[in-house]
Amino acid sequence: MFLRAQVRKKDGKKHTYWSVVENKRLPDGRVAQRQVLYLGEVNDSQREAWRKTLDAPSPDSEVTSQIALFPHDRPTPTDDARVVPIRLDQLLLCRPRQWGGGWLALELYRQLRLDTFFAEHLPASRKGTRWDRILRVLVTQRLLAPGSEWQLHRDWFARTALADLLGEDFGLAEIHKLYATLDQVLPLKEKLFAHLRDQWRDLFGAKYEVLLYDLTSTYFETDTPEDPADPRRHGYSRDHRPDCPQVVIALVVTPEGFPLAYEVLPGNTADNTTRTGFLEQIEARYGKAQRVWLMDRGIPTEAVLEQMRASDPPVSYLVGTPKGRLSALEKDWLERSWETVRAGVQVKLLPQEGEVYVLAKRHGRVAKERAIRRKKLRRLLARLHELRKQLPERDKLLMALGAAKKEAGRFYALLNITVPAADHALSAETFSFKFARAPARGATA
Repeated sequence: MFLRAQVRKKDGKKHTYWSVVENKRLPDGRVAQRQVLYLGEVNDSQREAWRKTLDAPSPDSEVTSQIALFPHDRPTPTDDARVVPIRLDQLLLCRPRQWGGGWLALELYRQLRLDTFFAEHLPASRKGTRWDRILRVLVTQRLLAPGSEWQLHRDWFARTALADLLGEDFGLAEIHKLYATLDQVLPLKEKLFAHLRDQWRDLFGAKYEVLLYDLTSTYFETDTPEDPADPRRHGYSRDHRPDCPQVVIALVVTPEGFPLAYEVLPGNTADNTTRTGFLEQIEARYGKAQRVWLMDRGIPTEAVLEQMRASDPPVSYLVGTPKGRLSALEKDWLERSWETVRAGVQVKLLPQEGEVYVLAKRHGRVAKERAIRRKKLRRLLARLHELRKQLPERDKLLMALGAAKKEAGRFYALLNITVPAADHALSAETFSFKFARAPARGATA
């Protein structure tokens, strides 16, 4: 192992960053370098210390201390007890590695015939780089120990027996090749989904008549990129991080959880604009069939639903109904009786213009919603009683009421709170609160 320096200019100054690097000899004679430890920016004395010292455990305790290693046939520069002579010709290295997990992951990979698929579509490069085998390492790591490519390169690969299982060496974990492999796989996305469709149908009997469609997002703690083609944009944040750019991920899966298609969309993409492309994509990939799509409210527009009804054969759907439409149908709902689907679940069916509206009620969910309301009401009432005892200044009282309103949410409207005007004295009589209507059982503090 040796120290490697990287020089970077910043604000007109040169900064030197150091890393501990080791060389690994490959069977073809090439040398691959593995970064063992990143030291950052160190001064001269620290650099010299790193050249001759390392951390070693004490035989009497678990505390580590720095020792200096010198060959036994050379004079030591000091009588310090931390200087240890070693016999280089008798060193023995025992490296435990994980074998079972890697073997199982590769066997699953083979059962899905991904080895033959990528061997065909990812041929070796002119320099002999086996992209398909590097991809096996990446997939195995995602399955056994999800982490970054950097973590795989620096630590994880050396702790596994993948090199032996694949008949390869550390060349499979070179950091630049790991990143380059991902670029090689992206153009194969459509072919890969078609291949997995056949394997899932043969191995698991997967069917594609019922599809679940949903959206999620992930954010990046960085500035919005200036490149207009970069999908990282500000939009509605499901993670409550509107300060960070994000991307929207659309996913189609079967009820068994097998993914059929996905798309990475710009972060400012509206939910109701994502659905149209997937309808044609799924029909082109899996053929036309009488499928049922399950979607959240707000994803499909009326135009998309009309397209699904008019398709041949028609495409059925189960989608959340906008609240405004439910209010318009309230009178019709009241005229219908509940039907029991199974224990604890009841529904009402309302046919309307070629569609059937389903109103479902689950007793367990009702109890849960009531418990949530009671909990928030108890907290709100307890806070109001505290403020009534403390009677802070009127401005501070209004700020405290604003914070309590934010925490209580829409349940804040269940109370009528009276605050005296600015020219009136604040007292327990002038600051009062009561329920706007009769509270639910157990809602009082």
